[in-house]
Amino acid sequence: MFSKTKINFLIIFLIFFVHIDNSISIEPNIFVQSTVNRASTILGGDLGKEQKIEKLKQIAKETVDIRGIGFYTLGKHRKSINDQQKKQYTELFEDYFLKSFSSRLAEYSNPEIEVTSQEKLNDKYTIVSSILVATKERPEVKIDWRIYTKNPEKPLIRDLIIEGLSLARTQKEEFNSIIQSNDGDIEALFTSLKDFVKK
Repeated sequence: MFSKTKINFLIIFLIFFVHIDNSISIEPNIFVQSTVNRASTILGGDLGKEQKIEKLKQIAKETVDIRGIGFYTLGKHRKSINDQQKKQYTELFEDYFLKSFSSRLAEYSNPEIEVTSQEKLNDKYTIVSSILVATKERPEVKIDWRIYTKNPEKPLIRDLIIEGLSLARTQKEEFNSIIQSNDGDIEALFTSLKDFVKK
């Protein structure tokens, strides 16, 4: 159902989301650099795998707009489902979203991210540019963060763009493909999400 490449991109997307104090307005570039620094500490620490997973799951719930991303990835199909289906989808997507990175979390340790610049698109969105520093095992990777800043006291991650590839858009295309290949039946997507979460 979900390609390993796309899931791995989502994993990278998610592992960098961490909590910082949002009681005052914070610049998006500072928010991103703070999150990646905290993530590196967690991933490089002495906690066991399950402890790391649970800690980052909770942090992701607090700092990522999972609901917003979920409805974006549902695309045009969100207009044709009822309130009960929306509720079901929201719960399923959150479970899928969290599990898709936590199950492979141990593959990553001490990711070093350097924020290089930011560009304010409008009052709601800012793009923060950064790089994943190269190591002997991997090349340098360009990562752009789409930060939702409608509430400047609580910036939220809405998308991650890795070497030009939008993870949210990629997921949207994959979900649409599942639905379309099942004659537009939204329940087919629900079943696929349930199956993934149960694995």
